[in-house]
Amino acid sequence: MPEVAVLKTRQVKPGTSRRVDVEGHRIAIVRIQNANGQDDWYAIGDECSHADWSLSEGEVWEEECEIECPKHGSTFSLTTGEPQTLPATQPVPVYTVRVDGDDVLVTLP
Repeated sequence: MPEVAVLKTRQVKPGTSRRVDVEGHRIAIVRIQNANGQDDWYAIGDECSHADWSLSEGEVWEEECEIECPKHGSTFSLTTGEPQTLPATQPVPVYTVRVDGDDVLVTLP
């Protein structure tokens, strides 16, 4: 399982997401600032399981730790990839993500 640097931390503002394409994977990188003022990072498949739409273009729900598909409003857990609301019923993949200095790294399957 290779770990790949996908972008720099400064490229994603807290409370937002950004799409990256790496080795055939469409991934939304999400940055959330937690209650302690620290950044939590998530990597989730960027394609809504209901319709082929980019999740990274949707709203990040920081308190719920979810991202919303901008097309039909389904939300997905950033930790499990499970849909939280309809119309989506199938999960999207999640990836292990970590920060090393200024690099955001994702582990690919």
